Amino acid sequence: MHLESLKLVDTLPSRIVFDAGAGMKLVVEPHAPGVFRVRCGLPEAVAADILPGNRARAHADVLLTRPEAIGEAVLQPMTGAVKGWSVVQGDTTLVITTHPFRLVVQRLGQTALSLSEGGIALQDALWTVGFDLERQEKIFGLGETSGDLDRRTETIISDAPDHRALPLAWGPSGWGVYVNTLSRVEHDLGAESASQYLIAIEDKTLDLFLFAAEPAEILNQYTQLTGRAGQPSLWSMGVWVEQHDAHSATQTAELIAEFRQQNISVDGVLLLPPTAWTYQDSKLVPEWDAERFPNPKQAIDSFAKHATHLGMHTIPAVAFESAAFSELEDRGWLLCNENGDAHVFPGVTATAGQPFGLLDLTHRDALNTWSERHRHLAEEGVGATACDVQFDIPDTVVARGGESAAVLRSLYPALARRALFDAVAGHKVPPEGVVFSSDLFPGAQRLLWQSAPRVPNTWAGLQQTLRSALALGASGVAVQMHAIGNASDEAESMTAELYLRWLGMAVFSGNFAFQSHPQLVPTSFDETTRSHVQSWLQWRYRLIPYVLGAIEDAARTGLPVQRSMALSFPVDQEAQRWDTQYLLGPAILVAPAMQPGKDIQVYLPAGEAWWDLNTGWRYEGGSVLTVTCGLGTLPVFGREGHMLCLGPTANHTGEFNSARILDEVWMFGMPVHNPVVMRNKIRVMQMQGSSYIKGLEGLKISPSEGLEVKRRGAEVRISRAR
Repeated sequence: MHLESLKLVDTLPSRIVFDAGAGMKLVVEPHAPGVFRVRCGLPEAVAADILPGNRARAHADVLLTRPEAIGEAVLQPMTGAVKGWSVVQGDTTLVITTHPFRLVVQRLGQTALSLSEGGIALQDALWTVGFDLERQEKIFGLGETSGDLDRRTETIISDAPDHRALPLAWGPSGWGVYVNTLSRVEHDLGAESASQYLIAIEDKTLDLFLFAAEPAEILNQYTQLTGRAGQPSLWSMGVWVEQHDAHSATQTAELIAEFRQQNISVDGVLLLPPTAWTYQDSKLVPEWDAERFPNPKQAIDSFAKHATHLGMHTIPAVAFESAAFSELEDRGWLLCNENGDAHVFPGVTATAGQPFGLLDLTHRDALNTWSERHRHLAEEGVGATACDVQFDIPDTVVARGGESAAVLRSLYPALARRALFDAVAGHKVPPEGVVFSSDLFPGAQRLLWQSAPRVPNTWAGLQQTLRSALALGASGVAVQMHAIGNASDEAESMTAELYLRWLGMAVFSGNFAFQSHPQLVPTSFDETTRSHVQSWLQWRYRLIPYVLGAIEDAARTGLPVQRSMALSFPVDQEAQRWDTQYLLGPAILVAPAMQPGKDIQVYLPAGEAWWDLNTGWRYEGGSVLTVTCGLGTLPVFGREGHMLCLGPTANHTGEFNSARILDEVWMFGMPVHNPVVMRNKIRVMQMQGSSYIKGLEGLKISPSEGLEVKRRGAEVRISRAR
């Protein structure tokens, strides 16, 4: 079937239905301002008034948190030689033409996105959609990348684990495309034809969201549709340490004690796989590994006495050789092959190399039992969990409910991570918590924290971890948890200079973790380096109120904590070339060192004024500066008209007064043209259910002698410093 003509069937303010021929219906919804949803398929598949079954509804819930259309549009028939309709929604219009069939999304009278000549076609449950690409058009989003943030000329497959894909693509000129499906999607970003963005979708129904807006508004609308992350616990904002694979829990606790003695800040410890919990005998819930943790309470307390919270890896798996395997297989709680037998996966690190079966998390009882067990672990004192389950599931594997392997490769990690978040945070009001994971899937942005890729201990590795964070941010993921080096890679290449530059970048991010490899811990370096480390850590803890505010900003707007230049300044072509610079939240421009040396070039985006945090000097944008920075500084600039909220110095978040974690507010360019520091006179009327201030990050404010800011129920009054 090739979509060639349409016939208008029905029209409502939020829904327009066309007969597309071959028994198919085309449904167009003005879904939200600047957003159009286009679905094509059999009438029962696209009918809004027919509720799907429980399983289909569960799939839809994984994809969309707001499935209903909230926009309204006016349908206008086109006059003249070209026949069709215009769906007008404010300053955006979807033009639909027939004979031949075309879709064109316009914004402010200009074409933002247009179907290419090939249009839309269906063959053997494979939809193909083509969009025209301008010659110089860049494409961002679509998941993690270690290379150029511009994905042009790449081919990305949604369910290929090594492609690290996410479903949103957008261009700085003001267009976006989201394919709403758990099935396999192939994005050809000008690889086959330089003038086309081709999408192949293995699904019975075509379901697209088309956006026409500034990139920041596209992320806002996309995350409203698909979900946003909440707020983390205050303690999780502190520095983390990842266990070395050669260390026991006791040895790791001794390292934390050494950190405390040397005034190296830390709040959390993440123990590495294998998982601490296993199925023992025929019990149908995992229990503590008695060999590694003979006294779990004692292990948890050994970290708690140093004011450190414990995070641990888990996996929804049962060892093939355990007695529980047969019992769970008989119950139908394990993913199976097409013949109905439970599939046996080869051993991984999380299972200590033992072959295993995976719990079928599409089965409600299996999912609830696994989640409930981890809730009990949280009650025992485990602060966070980590789970990586994005395996290359063979095509022969199916869920008992009928989900194919292609669907499971996207659906399974979403179910696992959601279950863990509900376990550690669902009982809190409001729900606050983190689940570490490197898995990427539709809806991954709903959950904190995204683990950074493992990279070499080189300057190239530093660039890779930063680019991956900016690429994920451009795809809707709010926070990437950076690692300071890689404990599994050769450590000799990690010089003191590289270490401090890596740490400096990570301080100005969502968060980071030290590696407890003997050559990668701060205590392994000379006294001068350790002194710089302590200074950077003081900066980290002072930045916690601002970074918390940036995460809260992500919960309101969908904008990430680390924002690429293309996302922040889409009109400034020069800014997009500086793709290892970024905005931290809305107010702070960071230009981390990406190569050896003290001289660092930084581009200050045009149309703004910028304040150097190190010197207090003011610069007009649109210029390139060369900044000389020692190992204890980086080029960091405040955006005029915004402010930076800083907390006190601390060795851990337990030293904060959680009711008032603000210490200073730096205001750039107000009320007169010089940096103003507002100290001490900060009064916070807290939001109900919150232990820290939210919503004060980088607010755009107007010049005034006094300042009053209100945001979501929190009231803050700030007076001049005395």
